[in-house]
Order: sequence, then C-alpha cells, then structure tokens
Amino acid sequence: MAEKIQRQWSPEQVAGWLKRTYPDDASRQVSHETIYRTLYIQSRGALKQELLAHLRRTRAMRRSRHHTQKTENHGRITDTVSISKRPANAEDRAVPGHWEGDLLFGDRNSQIATLVERQTRYLMLVKVAGKDTETVINALIKNARRLPKQLYRSLTWDRGKEMAAHRRFTLATDIQVYFCDPHHPWQRGTNENTNGLLRQYFPKGINLADVSQAKLDGVARQLNERPRKTLGYETPAERYRQTVASIS
Repeated sequence: MAEKIQRQWSPEQVAGWLKRTYPDDASRQVSHETIYRTLYIQSRGALKQELLAHLRRTRAMRRSRHHTQKTENHGRITDTVSISKRPANAEDRAVPGHWEGDLLFGDRNSQIATLVERQTRYLMLVKVAGKDTETVINALIKNARRLPKQLYRSLTWDRGKEMAAHRRFTLATDIQVYFCDPHHPWQRGTNENTNGLLRQYFPKGINLADVSQAKLDGVARQLNERPRKTLGYETPAERYRQTVASIS
C-alpha cells in the first residue's frame, strides 16, 4: 500500500485496485476509509510524514477560471465552432479520439499544454516555449502528428487567445477544434480535473520553463498508471492500450 501512496495514488484508488486485483480474496482488500485511518492515526514518525505528503491537496474554495492569471489571455477568437456542434459520440464518450486541452500556467510567463482523451482519460503533456498562438499551435501540430487519425478526431479548448490560429491547426492536422462557451470551463471538465491533479506535481509559482519534456512524460505516465474509479479502477494506460490494439 505504501508503494502505491508514494506513486501519488489516492486511498480510494488503492482500495479500488485491490478489489479489482484480488476479487475473491477479502483478506487482501481494504476500504479507503481504513487506509486514511491508518495513515493519520496508526502510522508513526518519518514514514507517516512521507506518506501524508503524497495525499492529494484540496482547495477550500473553487475559483472561476476567468478570475485567474489566464484572464488576460481571453478575448474574442474568430471562426470558432461551438462545443454544441461537437459530435454526439464525443459527448457520450462512445468513440475514442476526442481530446480536451488547455494551458497550465507557471511562474515567469511559463506554461505547458495539457491534453486528455475523453474516453480513456489518457493524458499527454506538451512543453510549450511561449503562450503566443504561433508557438502553441506549432507545438500542438507536432504532438498531434504522433497519433493515428482514429486516436485524434477532435480537440475541445477554452477561449484563450493562444488558440487564435486554430484554423491553421485544423488545416495542418484535419482535426476540428471546438470551443467552450465563454466562462464555461466545466464544459471540458475532464481536462479541468486533470489540471487539478497536475498541481500536485507543478504547484503554482513553479517555473515550468525549467521542466523538460522527459519530466513531463514521466508525470503523464504516473497519472496514466493510476487506477480511476470512473474506469472501473482500470488505468488510463490500460484503456488506451486496448484502444490502440482495437484499431491495429
């Protein structure tokens, strides 16, 4: 159990993984409440402090997106296609290849692009040298070309100015970009939730320009190897591999 906590798994994920791994052995299953109780009450000394440091941190209050430092990037983008036009099979997650994206900001005008696939919850992190639309679009085009068409059908984004050149992205990749309604970031909630998890690795104030692509790949790998309750405690990596196999 300690190993899983050290890999940033939540107690609920550990409990779900144990139930899925040992379905016929109750002696090897434990509830997440018991795990929390063990960490906070029964653990002692340095081990306790180390394990508690890996638990998720929660905010006392959620703030609306347009009151964050990203506000200055918002503005009118031309030729947008509303999320309401997105295919139904993207909305109900019936077909893989529909992604949600955003920029995660750090200190000193630094940022990374975060991309999450809606069906499998698979995460990709992309190093971006600047927040101007040319730099962001170039990075997204390069990343998109790594994937087969069946695994990258659409991209849903917030209305940040970094996507002002979205038409160039679509022309270069044949991937349609859909935009959330103004001030409705929850319309790409899968990505929003993932960005919250990423703050455990990249807290506000960190200079993301110092973070290498190899480091980003390692963080994405850790999150992709965490079991998810919404996936029946399978991991995004497992679901993604199954999807890749199905189209091969």
